Amino acid sequence: MSSQASPVKVFIRIRPTASFAHELIECPPDQSRKDSNKGKRNNQLSSWVFQLNGVLDNVSQEDTYDRVARSVVLGAFAGYNGTIMCFGQTGAGKTYTMTGAAETYKHRGIIPRALQEVFQEVEHRADHTFSVHLSFLEIYNETMVDLLSSIKKEKSLNSGVLTVIEEPGGGVSVKGLSLHLVHNEEEALNLLFEGEMNRIIGQHALNKHSSRSHCIFTIHIESRSRTLSDAKYITSKLNLVDLAGSERLGKTGSEGQVQMEAMYINKSLSFLEQVILALADSRREHVPFRQSKLTHALKDSLGGNCNTVLVANIYGEAAQIEETLSTLRFATRMKCVQTKPSINEHVDPVLQVRRLEKEIQFLKEELSMCNTLTNRVGVSNEILSERQVEEVRSQVQRYLSGLLDEIPIVSITQIQEVFAQFKKVVLYKLMSRASLTVLQVQGSVGAVGEVESCGYGLGLAKSSQKHQRNVSPKPSKARKDKQIILLLRTRLNINVKLNVFLSSPPPKTEAFEDFKAERGSEINRILKENKAVLSERTTQLRILTDVINTTKRDLDYITYELRQFRERKQGQFVSAEGEPVLEEAELSLVMQLKELKNRYRQTYEDFRSTKTEVSYCQHLVNQCRTRLLTEFERWYNESFLFPGDVLSVLETGPVRPGHIPVDKALTLVSNIQGCQVFTTQPAQLLLTTSPIVTASFYNAYNRTLKRVRHLHTPDTSFHYSALK
Repeated sequence: MSSQASPVKVFIRIRPTASFAHELIECPPDQSRKDSNKGKRNNQLSSWVFQLNGVLDNVSQEDTYDRVARSVVLGAFAGYNGTIMCFGQTGAGKTYTMTGAAETYKHRGIIPRALQEVFQEVEHRADHTFSVHLSFLEIYNETMVDLLSSIKKEKSLNSGVLTVIEEPGGGVSVKGLSLHLVHNEEEALNLLFEGEMNRIIGQHALNKHSSRSHCIFTIHIESRSRTLSDAKYITSKLNLVDLAGSERLGKTGSEGQVQMEAMYINKSLSFLEQVILALADSRREHVPFRQSKLTHALKDSLGGNCNTVLVANIYGEAAQIEETLSTLRFATRMKCVQTKPSINEHVDPVLQVRRLEKEIQFLKEELSMCNTLTNRVGVSNEILSERQVEEVRSQVQRYLSGLLDEIPIVSITQIQEVFAQFKKVVLYKLMSRASLTVLQVQGSVGAVGEVESCGYGLGLAKSSQKHQRNVSPKPSKARKDKQIILLLRTRLNINVKLNVFLSSPPPKTEAFEDFKAERGSEINRILKENKAVLSERTTQLRILTDVINTTKRDLDYITYELRQFRERKQGQFVSAEGEPVLEEAELSLVMQLKELKNRYRQTYEDFRSTKTEVSYCQHLVNQCRTRLLTEFERWYNESFLFPGDVLSVLETGPVRPGHIPVDKALTLVSNIQGCQVFTTQPAQLLLTTSPIVTASFYNAYNRTLKRVRHLHTPDTSFHYSALK
């Protein structure tokens, strides 16, 4: 089994018959299939050659299993997925090939023999431990049914309607389908026979026990090594597929419910052929897997991560030559499909954690032994305690002051703590230099003169009378503008640098999770509830859409059948009153058409109502999401960044005269990055307040200013123009 792309293997099995059409069908030694009648008839080709992997003519069940299925089953123990599929006309021997005759042990089919092979391999491979689970899925009239749901000891993934879901690795699984753990061949065969009894069968002219549904019997295998201690394990699954046979109503003579079942069977097989055509064409970008439940459930078996084998069952009689040709054409297309099998290897997270814990413990012991050999007894590599951290801090201080010549190296954690203490010292020096620079700028601007506002100024006390006498005449407005702009730029630049060194804000992704858990928990809860309702309504809308599409297709089909029936009818019966009388078949079609129309109208009304609900729920979700993001941005800016007015100054660049009021500009200068200095504290700069407290203070002060301006006359506002 290779992980590279490989074509699907195709075998032909001919149903044994006494009237084999040797004049029409030849089986050359090269295992190809050939329909004769060479030449042309009515300008149409009358001879075809089909190159396949093998022809099974008058072959026993055992030989069929050896040639078709054995390599796929053994590949599952190496971690490769496998699929064996039987396709063909109704009554051609698909179920016999896949399941066999339960009455005779010799006539067992592929599934019982595969189960026997699986448990024989489990016994022989003593160096591995295996777990085997089984599932049995039936697709009847585009409805998926769990054939083992009657067993109480099932491992059900979910209860309710069965749905096909996409897996992260590209595969598919059926949600709600029960998985049953089996320990031996007998338990597995019991489940197989239980599911076979629950299958739906019918009767028509070509087959007295015709399967009316597609069935997928899946064997899930998980293998773990007993000898290796790693956390890796492999999984695989074997899909053994018994497809319902294609039917021609003219030959089967099906009526009523059997006819309806035949319609669904032919439609799903038609969708399967469309998928095969798309997979065989390398230019096709889209493959319509979702057109039917069958193709969606077999998505990874058709051109995916799987070793796939097709057994095409055909008749050997001349009367069935057209259906035989159709089956052979399908088999030839299937042979052009490329699959990409690969080993399904996984890592058990629990065992991985245990392995890493053992490795850590081993490394600790090895390090302890190394310390002992190098006479470093008593050295610990654990996290330092508070007492040890204080001791390291004391050593760094004595080293910097010259009282200690060198710091002894004890352990890696001690070295890390030494560097951390050095970093704190450097940051403290930088902060002190920045404070001194700000004080110098304050003093130079304070010498301009006294500036009065609403109680807050440059951070300097009012000059004494003696100082005022020595000050030159009051400077002009332009000079004051220049001094204030210089001060703003200098202070802003200093505080921006300090912000980089002292309080770098956390990433928004981490802050957003904290916000949702604390301050925004209520909005987040409402958003989650609205999302849940939206998801429920969207799922309901999708289901209604599928029902409408299915009903529409059925309507078109019944309408077409009714039109064909009326065209074939020679005349029309009338009653004694002269009213037309419908035949039984025509009446049945008319009643079906009426029922489908009523169903379509009702479903469409439900669809419109649900679509309105989905739109409204989407609107609520968008509102909640917008509010959550808006509140988060406000909270993030208040908690970690500069106040809004300072950010606007930083973003716009130079401060233009008249751009902001002087009182607010000066207040900003004294409040950036926790620097709060009042007029009653001359020549003192406080850098101990955190940015969060500063932001709260700044916001409260702004609200107070607004209230004061609202209660008093506009003359109390001190704008830049007041400095004339």
